[in-house]
Amino acid sequence: MQTGLLACDRYTPLDVAAARMAERRCSSMLVIENGEAVGIWTEHDCLYLDFADPGALRQPIGELMSGAIAKIAEDTPVSEAVMRFTAENRHHFLVVGGDGAPLGVLSRSDAVLNQGLESYLRLREVHHAMSTTPLVLPGTLTLSELASRMRFSQSDAAVITQPGQPLGIITERDLVRFVAGHPGQATIGELATRPLLSVGPHDTLIHARDYLITHRVRHLAVVDKAEQVIGLLGFREMLDGNEQFYLEDLRQALDQRDRALSQSRFNLELAERVIDASLEGIIITDAQTQIEFVNPAFTHMTGYRPEEVIGYTPAVLSSGRHDADFYDRMWHSLQNNGYWRGEIWNRRKNGQLYLELLTITAIRDEAGETTNYAALFSDITHIRENEEQVRRLAYYDALTRLPNRRLLEDRMSLSMRHAHRQQRRLAVIFIDLDHFKQVNDSLGHAIGDELLLEVSQRLAVHMREDDTLARLGGDEFIALLPGLDEPGEATLIAGRLIGAISTPFKIDGHEFRVGCSLGISFYPDDAATIDDLMRNADAAMYRAKQEGRNTYRLFNSKTHVQENHHLAMESALRDTAETGDGLDVHYQPIFDTQSGELRGAEALLRWYNPHFGHVAPVDFIPVAERSGLILPLGRRLIRAVAAQQQHWLAAGRQVVPVAVNLSAKQFWQNDLATRLKTILSEHDLPAGLIDVELTESTLLDESQEATGILQALRELGCGVAIDDFGTGYSSLRYLQDLPVTTLKIDRSFIARMQTAHGSRAIVAAISGLAHELGLKVVAEGVEEASQLAALKQYPVHCVQGFHLGMPAPADVFAQQWLGAE
Repeated sequence: MQTGLLACDRYTPLDVAAARMAERRCSSMLVIENGEAVGIWTEHDCLYLDFADPGALRQPIGELMSGAIAKIAEDTPVSEAVMRFTAENRHHFLVVGGDGAPLGVLSRSDAVLNQGLESYLRLREVHHAMSTTPLVLPGTLTLSELASRMRFSQSDAAVITQPGQPLGIITERDLVRFVAGHPGQATIGELATRPLLSVGPHDTLIHARDYLITHRVRHLAVVDKAEQVIGLLGFREMLDGNEQFYLEDLRQALDQRDRALSQSRFNLELAERVIDASLEGIIITDAQTQIEFVNPAFTHMTGYRPEEVIGYTPAVLSSGRHDADFYDRMWHSLQNNGYWRGEIWNRRKNGQLYLELLTITAIRDEAGETTNYAALFSDITHIRENEEQVRRLAYYDALTRLPNRRLLEDRMSLSMRHAHRQQRRLAVIFIDLDHFKQVNDSLGHAIGDELLLEVSQRLAVHMREDDTLARLGGDEFIALLPGLDEPGEATLIAGRLIGAISTPFKIDGHEFRVGCSLGISFYPDDAATIDDLMRNADAAMYRAKQEGRNTYRLFNSKTHVQENHHLAMESALRDTAETGDGLDVHYQPIFDTQSGELRGAEALLRWYNPHFGHVAPVDFIPVAERSGLILPLGRRLIRAVAAQQQHWLAAGRQVVPVAVNLSAKQFWQNDLATRLKTILSEHDLPAGLIDVELTESTLLDESQEATGILQALRELGCGVAIDDFGTGYSSLRYLQDLPVTTLKIDRSFIARMQTAHGSRAIVAAISGLAHELGLKVVAEGVEEASQLAALKQYPVHCVQGFHLGMPAPADVFAQQWLGAE
């Protein structure tokens, strides 16, 4: 505020008072009479003077003053004074002390300079606060006309324009100066202050305020980029604009308060609904543990209604299962930690015991004193029962109630430690039922489950007290026999187990027998780990199945190594069957016995593996037959031969039929002829370039069914040869009935022709029989010239063997026997 009051009496001439105001740069003059303020005259009052009459400017100030003085207490916040300036349309307030004595005058400018509006002014730009309709007047007007225009437009300043001159300005304070020294007939263009300082519309208000203070002016023109005046900015505009910010802040504060109260009421109602809807029981007691509140879940779990427990302690629920020491520890935790959590047995109203998970929390006031206790609890009786059931399911078989693999391994680990400490043996017997799948498939899984249950009971009867019988799954069981001194103890028990299972079973009106195959391994003789013991017992059981079933076998490391070798070979062969890597086809030529001309070839599959090296067919073909891999390998062989024949034809070579060997599994595939027809079509091969060879055993048992397949192959132009004829159960009938074209005499007869009369007789018989039946005869294994000479005595059409031509890769075979490209 303006301190050091500027005052005069009512008789002071106005021009004298104005001169004092101009000298002191004050915006108001207080009129005092008898020590009291009776009026005030401000620079704004200049707008009501007639500057055209110089005498009017010398009137006593008392005749022109405003008698109604707006007062404001010295402790009034500036923000409130700002609001009063606008609400009461005041330009000044007389600041009075507690005793009503004048202390100073507060103007709008004072409010802007001292209110602490920096945060608002810094965030806002000039165009937010400026007067967008500034009073712009031509410089030809008189002071009287200027005052009239300013009064009419309620402006405290006017921008003055004059040709050839920069913009000027005349403010209310300038008018005070003109009252003190009348300029006569001068126009406002001559009286205006120049140059008019300006700011841009996007400058910050804090910058504009500092600009006003630095240059000791009260107004700035706001100009655009074209230097056109678009507004006027003074302390009044700053104050009026920021009032809106105060009002907005007040409104937001009130809105936030209302929202907070609403949210608080909502949270309280929500908490009440949550407590009522909670599935956990809730008890609230006072500091003396007397119950003050319980929720509906408490009544549901305990059976007690609120009126039956309020005013009592939670001891009404006591089960009697916990001693005083238990409750002392609970109370000690509450006192020291402020909470207790644990499981506790309580009793319902009907006397039934239940287990609950209880959490008690001490509620303290601002002074840290406990005012209440809140207890939350839930009934976990069924949870504990379910956990026990889950534990049983985790360690016991659901059907037989025997230990499962997990529990068995725990017991094996313990038994192995005891055996190691006591220097004794233990045995693992792997038990697998024989023909269990047939029972399941023919009688149903329900009968199969009953069978497994009865098997487990029979086996358990013959176990010792410390032994463990476990079920691994399906029809596989494990017997763990600890504390053995001799292996014979285990074999004796194994014999009893086989005998127990061999007895007929009678289930649901069905009587049948099943056997079992057992494998036995010993610790520490056969293995030192659980996995190895079980794996070795499994391998021995598998050998028992291979060697007749319904018996037992002890683990043999040498046999196991061989089986592992076969397993590794099967795995490698499986990869090869999928990718074809390492497979190759060699071709052995077949010649006319008499002329020596090439008549055909036999395709022989070869396999190379980085681990096993070159593997002979006699080694990998049985593995492929046993594992079922013979089917994909056979398909790869036929496709390779077809592709090679197509290549030779395209190269202009004179090709001959190539025979491929079919296993029994390949031959009995329903779509054999269809597959072969597709391959021939894909490679655009004419009929007669691919023949097939079969062993006698393939056709022996089902010759009638074989007829249709062979006929389909013959219709494709394929020749059909019976390989290794004479080594099996040869049947003359199928030679007559089946559409075969060729008989191949086994190499064993050819090898002994020179030394065994019987072999020569067999060759003569086979060739003669074939000749009579119109079949072509091929002799295999011709390795010497003498053998070839001897064969020329018989009706043998073709020969093959190392003496005539070794099996060779396709390019070598073509170069030697098919001529140059």
